[in-house]
Amino acid sequence: MQAVLRELMQAGFCVRLDEPLAGHTSFRIGGPVRGMVFPAGEEELIQAVQMLHAAGVRPLLIGNGSNLLASDGVIERIVIKTHDGVARLERLAEDAIYASAGVLLSRAAVFARDGGRSGLEFAHGIPGTLGGAVFMNAGAYGGEMAQVIRRVHYLDETLTRRTAAGPELAFSYRHSRFSETKELILGAELALTSGDAAEIGIRMAELAEKRRAGQPLEWPSGGSAFKRPKAGYAAALIDEAGLKGYAVGGAQVSEKHAGFVINRGGATCADVLAVMAHVRETVFARTGILLESEVELVE
Repeated sequence: MQAVLRELMQAGFCVRLDEPLAGHTSFRIGGPVRGMVFPAGEEELIQAVQMLHAAGVRPLLIGNGSNLLASDGVIERIVIKTHDGVARLERLAEDAIYASAGVLLSRAAVFARDGGRSGLEFAHGIPGTLGGAVFMNAGAYGGEMAQVIRRVHYLDETLTRRTAAGPELAFSYRHSRFSETKELILGAELALTSGDAAEIGIRMAELAEKRRAGQPLEWPSGGSAFKRPKAGYAAALIDEAGLKGYAVGGAQVSEKHAGFVINRGGATCADVLAVMAHVRETVFARTGILLESEVELVE
């Protein structure tokens, strides 16, 4: 790892050694990774991945770290962070736009609004990047990425540049083909519709207010801690189990929205995992429903 990190630095890449993931995840939790690479654009991303693969290192790609829970100790990984650097936005024909993997969904939604393109209003308040949103088919308020994705540009497992569309993407609830493969998302074409920018802005503002009123945005978290089960809603099941406010160390089930586990200050990865385990066990004992984590663990 150290040798290839030196090669990357000598090649002109922005690299930070022993970089704490706590500064790159919305939970604000996580120990240091051996190296973090910050590519400037898709071509640099591809070059960095190629250099790492040639050295036998498979990197972890992250965007805004909005649904990642990183372990507390040293993490023997090299991370490539796409947010900010891999951030091309481009207007295409027929009301479509192109967004690179590191573009924040909020920025993509504003870009679409300013161009009179509707369809991304639901995504404005999702704190992740385009790459992560495609990976997990992110959604909110009745919308999801599967509804707007026209084509995804990615690197396959041989690092060949390819595109996929339609059924090839295997979208389902919080899932895509990329959830099951080692393919790396570069960006995506989003098929939108013509709309009035002012009306689109009003809808975005309404959803933002709804989010502020109902979610604990004032605290660090990984967003929804659990996926929606086949029967009912995770937040309702947790609330009915009397678990609002349940805490271990600095981690707590939000008293505002039971679907969130928040960092009240000084929470560790172990604290969050303990809270989630207790929630899962309690809900299962009461209902027979086993909640599935929506948070990705990095260790």
